[in-house]
Amino acid sequence: MEGDRSSRNSVDESVIAKPVAAPRVQMNGADLVRAIAVLAVLYSHISFYLLDDIGGGWWLIDVVNIVLIDDAGLNLHLSFVGVSIFMLLTGLLITRSAMRQSRRDFMVARLARLVPALWFAIALAVVLVKLGINGMFSGQPGITNGEALLSFFLGGFFLRPEVAVLGVTWTLVVQIVFYLYCSSMRPALRTRPIVVPLLGAGLCALVIFYNLYLPQPYTVPFLTKVAGVLPTLFIGQIAYLGWAKLVNWRWVVVGVLAQIEVIRLAIDVHTFWMGDTYLWTLLVVTGTVLILARHNGPITRWPLIRWIGTRSYAIYLIHTLVLYRIYAAVEPHFGPSAAVLTFLACTAALAEIMYRWIELPATRRINATYRRLRARSAA
Repeated sequence: MEGDRSSRNSVDESVIAKPVAAPRVQMNGADLVRAIAVLAVLYSHISFYLLDDIGGGWWLIDVVNIVLIDDAGLNLHLSFVGVSIFMLLTGLLITRSAMRQSRRDFMVARLARLVPALWFAIALAVVLVKLGINGMFSGQPGITNGEALLSFFLGGFFLRPEVAVLGVTWTLVVQIVFYLYCSSMRPALRTRPIVVPLLGAGLCALVIFYNLYLPQPYTVPFLTKVAGVLPTLFIGQIAYLGWAKLVNWRWVVVGVLAQIEVIRLAIDVHTFWMGDTYLWTLLVVTGTVLILARHNGPITRWPLIRWIGTRSYAIYLIHTLVLYRIYAAVEPHFGPSAAVLTFLACTAALAEIMYRWIELPATRRINATYRRLRARSAA
C-alpha cells in the first residue's frame, strides 16, 4: 500500500542518507515581520497609484520619500520591500518543514494553505473585471473565459503578453517553485543542506542566461523574474541553516555571496527597474528581518501585530481589488487621508471575512481530509 511504501522509502533514506536533524529555531517575531511586510506592500501600491497613475500626492508619501528613499536609499515607492520580507520569511520558516516532512505531506500542507484563498481572490477579480468594475493588471481590456480559467493556476503569467487578472499573485509562482524545488531536493536538504541553495543559485543563473541568449520564440520571459527573486528565498533558507547550526559560517558566507551574484545578474539584464537600489534595499531588508524574526519583546505580542500577521495572506491577496475604486470614490469628497483610511478599513474587513470564512476553514478541511485518506491508505 502507498503508506507502507512511503514508510519503507523513508527508512531507506534515513539509512543511506544519514539525515541531519532539523532543529526548531524560535522565531517569536514572525508576526511582527509579516506586519511590516504588509504595511510596506500597502504603502507601495498606494504610492504607485497616487504618484504614477493619477499624479496626486499625500503627506505620508512625502515623509517616506525624505526619510526612507532620499536619505536611506531604499527603492522608490518602497517597491519590493514587502515582497522581499515575505520571501525571506518563507525561506526561514519553510526549510525546516521541507526537511522533516515527506514530499507529499509538505506539498499538501503548503497548497492547502495557499490555494483556497487564492481561488477565492481570483474568482472575485474575474467577476469584477467581467462586470467592468475593475480593469486588468496587465493592460488588456478584458479577460476571456480560457484566460480566466488559466489564472486560477497562475498560468496567465506565462502567456505572451502576460495576462494578470490579479497582479500580486505572481509572487505565489515564486513561492510554489521554491516549494517544489525544496521538495525535489529533500535528500540533499537532509544530508548536505548547503548544496540546495548553492545549486539553486546556479539554476537561477542558467534560467536568466537561457532567456537572455536564446531566440525569443523559445524563451519564457516571466521565468527570468522568478529566477531573479528566488535567491531572496535562498538567503532566508541559508539564514535558517546557519541559525540551526547545520552549516558553518564559511558556507553561510559562500551561499549568500552566490545569491547576491545571481541578483546582480538579474539587475544587469534589467529584471528589476530599481537598478542598484534594489541590492541595497535587499541588504537593509535582510538585516531587518534577521534582527526582528527572533525578537521576543512586548511588541511581538500586541493584538494588532498578531492580527495583521495571521491575516497577512488575505490582506495581500485582496487589497489591490478594492484600493483604486475606493480611493477614487472617497478622495474627491474627503481628501486623500480619509480615502486611504477608508481603503484600509475595507481591506481589513474583507481580509477578516476571507480569513475566517475561506482561508482558515478550507485549510483545516483539506488537511483533515488528507490525514483521513492517508490513514485509510495505511490501514
